Amino acid sequence: MRVVLLGPPGAGKGTHAARVAGEMSVPMVASGDLFREHQKNDTSLGRLARSYMERGVLVPDQITIDMVMDWIVKNENKGGFLLDGFPRTLTQASALEESLGAGSGIDRVLYIDVPIKVLIRRLSGRQVCGSCQSIYHLEFSPVKSIGECDNCGGGVYQREDDKKESVLRRLEVYRTETEPVIEYYRNLKILVDVDGDNDVKDVEMTLMEAIKS
Repeated sequence: MRVVLLGPPGAGKGTHAARVAGEMSVPMVASGDLFREHQKNDTSLGRLARSYMERGVLVPDQITIDMVMDWIVKNENKGGFLLDGFPRTLTQASALEESLGAGSGIDRVLYIDVPIKVLIRRLSGRQVCGSCQSIYHLEFSPVKSIGECDNCGGGVYQREDDKKESVLRRLEVYRTETEPVIEYYRNLKILVDVDGDNDVKDVEMTLMEAIKS
């Protein structure tokens, strides 16, 4: 099975991707992981991506596609794969299908849909420890002592991109970029909508049922 997991920031893609891939016994990856890996290993693709990033220019879709396809080829004998949050744009989606080749495209796309009000609550309440990077939430998993990490005692703060104004901008960018991708896969009749505003275990069960169907 070749599966894509999509959803807005705050939908829980990372958590669900790891669990679903584990249930499927297939490897998973997010494009961000690939960028970090190529940068760390100083590959030709990593250097090419860095040349754009250093100029403050968006990395072209084709470079991202090449990184993903390189990863897919390396894992082609592992019974399938799960892509976490990729493709993000219509260009990436069509290029991915073309690169995979006729008859070898994506089998199922799972779209975790969460109301925007819920996403704002989830994202704008997030806090992180500056020392050990432990994640907390003002509402769902607050620290025991205000401003102090439960694990290491370090200072806890809110990142700039987790403040409400930034969250709204991130969600708008996601909507603009990804709605065409959702419709692209819906037209291919391989997309399944999953209600992400439920208990984690219920969402995971729905995702697995969608794959098995």
